Amino acid sequence: MKHFLKLLDCTPEEIFELLDLADKLKYEKKHGIAHPILAGKSLGMIFQKSSTRTRVSFETGMYQLGGQPLFLSPRDLQIGRGEPLCDTARVLSRYLDGLMIRTFAQQEVEDFAKFGSIPVINALTDFAHPCQVMADLQTIREYHKTTEGKKLCFIGDGNNMANSLIVGGLKAGMSVSVATPKDYAPDKTVMEFAAAYGDKFQWVQDPMEGAAGADVLYTDVWASMGQESEQAIREKAFAGFQINAKVMEAANPGAMVLHCLPAHRGEEITADVFEAHANEIFDEAENRLHAQKAIMATLMKD
Repeated sequence: MKHFLKLLDCTPEEIFELLDLADKLKYEKKHGIAHPILAGKSLGMIFQKSSTRTRVSFETGMYQLGGQPLFLSPRDLQIGRGEPLCDTARVLSRYLDGLMIRTFAQQEVEDFAKFGSIPVINALTDFAHPCQVMADLQTIREYHKTTEGKKLCFIGDGNNMANSLIVGGLKAGMSVSVATPKDYAPDKTVMEFAAAYGDKFQWVQDPMEGAAGADVLYTDVWASMGQESEQAIREKAFAGFQINAKVMEAANPGAMVLHCLPAHRGEEITADVFEAHANEIFDEAENRLHAQKAIMATLMKD
């Protein structure tokens, strides 16, 4: 594995190797065992989109691995002000040992990987959020001991989270159902990938149907960053696509609830369901740190 751009690129074996390493690094952190795997290494962090969890978890993770994180905002770079992306990628490759990018277009991270000579990590694009899903899978394994044979149901927008959960869940041996409004389906490429899994994948327009027999319920905000102008339209389209007490009754007893945060209580999830499953959700948020450390350590170690 040279880059971590999208889960479509990963084999199931690679996903489980990363999860096993994430578990190991989490255990060591909890028990005060240092792991300076990336001592002397540097990670550039390009943020075209801001984020609390992404910045703090990557910076902290790189520090815990013994390396140096370098935050790069749009105003720190010449991209968009005349310098071609391919030149920026080649220059940064001369200075850094790895690059993390949180941006809009998937093609941007693909191009950084193409033109640069260092590992590139996708920390979020409009198409995929693979780092988040690695943390999700780690959390599911912690609560259910395994992902194999479990059912994951995502309710909401067929966005980057839905895309990556479909791919990651299926590759991890889960059945995956996605409930979205008809006009907000997951990406066509992802749907074509999922079709090969037969009845292990289901796309429906009824949250109750999707949630039936689920072991894990998952949701995300209805309007992601950059979609604020569509908020009123989306609220109308997604009315009913909410994880609430009624949806929980359709799931298996003891089903867990995950949310990639930030959460809008009263929209995609009710406050009572969120608080009842807060431990799971914040364990999931913590696992961003451990999962991303596993990704960095795998890609950037000598």
